[in-house]
Amino acid sequence: MNKIAFILIGSSFGLNSSAQNVNEIIKTGNDFYKQQEYLKADLEYIKALEVEPANLTAKFNHANALFRQDKKVEAAVLFNDLAATAKDKSMLSKAWYNKGVILSNQKNLEESIEAYKNALRNNPDDKEARENLQKAMSELKKKEPPKKQDEDQKKKQNQQQKQNQSKMSMKEAEQRLKLLQQKEKEVQQRVQKEKVKGGGSQPKDW
Repeated sequence: MNKIAFILIGSSFGLNSSAQNVNEIIKTGNDFYKQQEYLKADLEYIKALEVEPANLTAKFNHANALFRQDKKVEAAVLFNDLAATAKDKSMLSKAWYNKGVILSNQKNLEESIEAYKNALRNNPDDKEARENLQKAMSELKKKEPPKKQDEDQKKKQNQQQKQNQSKMSMKEAEQRLKLLQQKEKEVQQRVQKEKVKGGGSQPKDW
């Protein structure tokens, strides 16, 4: 998920001297970028943007260089801006894709999934975007089941408690019935004894 998209050449060719100059600066920056000298590359992209602030390639590669310098928040802001302003589908796809990579690295899976989906909407053939989308979705699923399991366990525990309570109440009722029946028997036995004593007893002789 750490691999980000990169634009190697400038977006405008030979329109005028300033455009040629911007392309040369971007190419110099790209050479530094390939050599993993990201700070030097970034300085070149910034130079290009000073000459042509609306140059999307310079802005895009500037965001990439920031990402490589571990300035992910600043990079995400630029990718977000590109995703909102760019009209070229290829640029849009790459901007959304790179935003998705940053969000994935930050474990912001739900937003990264949306970013990869947007990348695929602009370029359905992007295999890396599709793979990263699947990875992000599977990671999100891994996080979700424990919550569901906890809920299921709580439900089961509640049901067991209710069943135990109902069992206890039934046992208590049975015990009370038994006690009542026993008391009734004892009362009946006493009454029977008293009747026997009363009927069969003789007056004492004087």
